[in-house]
Amino acid sequence: MMKFTVIGYWGGYPKANEASAGYLLEHEEYKLLIDCGSAVLSKLQPILQPENIDGVILSHYHPDHTADIGVLQHARLVQGYLGKQMDCLPIYGHLFDENEFSKLTYKNITKGIAYDPSQTLTIGPFRVQFLLTDHPVPCYAMRLEAGGKSIVYTADTSYKEEFVSFCKEADLLVCECNFYGNQNGKNAGHMTSLDAGTLAEKANVRQLLLTHLPHYGDPNQLMEEAATIYNGSISLASYQWSLTF
Repeated sequence: MMKFTVIGYWGGYPKANEASAGYLLEHEEYKLLIDCGSAVLSKLQPILQPENIDGVILSHYHPDHTADIGVLQHARLVQGYLGKQMDCLPIYGHLFDENEFSKLTYKNITKGIAYDPSQTLTIGPFRVQFLLTDHPVPCYAMRLEAGGKSIVYTADTSYKEEFVSFCKEADLLVCECNFYGNQNGKNAGHMTSLDAGTLAEKANVRQLLLTHLPHYGDPNQLMEEAATIYNGSISLASYQWSLTF
């Protein structure tokens, strides 16, 4: 069984007592953290202790997706001093910003591992494929598969047709939705609610989860707008929202 859990879901910065991008994916006892934004470590600990993470993968290096990498490194360092035994944690990231990539390696606590976006990556039980997104910095969407199930995480991106085949018939589409339907996210590199609904409908995904939410307006409106195009199940990301399948 695969289990997906939302840790943080705000775009840009976290609202009070919440977190920006971070998601936990589990299968066959392997625990993979997808992105590690601001306050993710605080919100993760009621679910999973930092020394029990098996791997981390990053879509890109904007702070709302990576701000807690240093915090994670120090948490594992301190737990090691306290006697916890753990392996060096692999953190997977791209090499298109070598300065940021270099920060993923810290003593013998974490090790940065470069993924090749043109190749399928194996992390524990997961097979990961990548798609370059439409964002101001190099950023990669991920399709993660294990046990016959699939999840697509768009990361940060405006809409592009290439996503349709990439997301085709995924069991869960975790789709960024930083803009409302009457807005245009193209220049900012983000999707609207209508973009998310269009992608989910064209790709025939089984369930749509809207995430990377805006800090203004009524987020429930995002679901209503997406539902004008996509007829399947739509959810709004929230802390500890989870799906097991």
